[in-house]
Amino acid sequence: MARLFIFGLGYTAGRFAQEMRARGWHVDATGSAGNVEFSDRRAVGEALASATHVLSSVPPDRESGRDPVLHGHGDKFGEPWLGYLSSTGVYGDAAGAWVDEHSPTGGGRRTARSKADSGWLELGARVFRLPGIYGPGRSIFERLEAGKAHRIDLPGQVFSRVHVDDIVAGVVAAIESGAPAGAYNLADDLPTSQNAVVEEAARLLGIDPPPLQTIEEADLSPMARGFYAENRRVANGKAKRVLGWEPRYPTYREGLAAIRAQA
Repeated sequence: MARLFIFGLGYTAGRFAQEMRARGWHVDATGSAGNVEFSDRRAVGEALASATHVLSSVPPDRESGRDPVLHGHGDKFGEPWLGYLSSTGVYGDAAGAWVDEHSPTGGGRRTARSKADSGWLELGARVFRLPGIYGPGRSIFERLEAGKAHRIDLPGQVFSRVHVDDIVAGVVAAIESGAPAGAYNLADDLPTSQNAVVEEAARLLGIDPPPLQTIEEADLSPMARGFYAENRRVANGKAKRVLGWEPRYPTYREGLAAIRAQA
């Protein structure tokens, strides 16, 4: 039986775990919904010793900048299939231009993430670089309903995004295809402004979108301001060619419509 060990059973990794269990895999994991305590080195070591596949979704520590998985357990991996859920934030600001897996990394605001990304690549992992993640229970709909959604007046500002189920499909494709180690961007086909996403979600809800504001008027948190400080389009061609992956939700329109229909 194939055995999967997941570091960090959060939103995205949790969906992946559900899929793999449905396929008959045995899954162990750390995290609040997992069955192994991250700090228990013996328990983690025992689970890793029998794992055929290992996936980490744990981000770098905010204070130290270290990847806690590589720092705390990287010596126990052996030779399983390795996967890491990274971020397209490693590319930094591209002034709206396209970035792919050959684009330079480490020049943006996420230097710790870039170091972790490089560390996993050095171990021979499949590193999945993810843009803004959305899906059931975690989308613009919740922000609109809570009155926390914004439309910011920043002409030319675009972002890439990906539905959580397309991430799961991409990781599954990497396993099933025997894809080589390396970086893979998992993003949809249509980078677009956040305003367009807000407006489409409001239309589906049958409500008026929030008013257009300057970034100063919106009084955003430092984290949200950082989100708007970078402007790039993420190319997904390598994942399509090498993994044989095609996003089920190629744009935000299909993704939002599916979430609304499920609700």
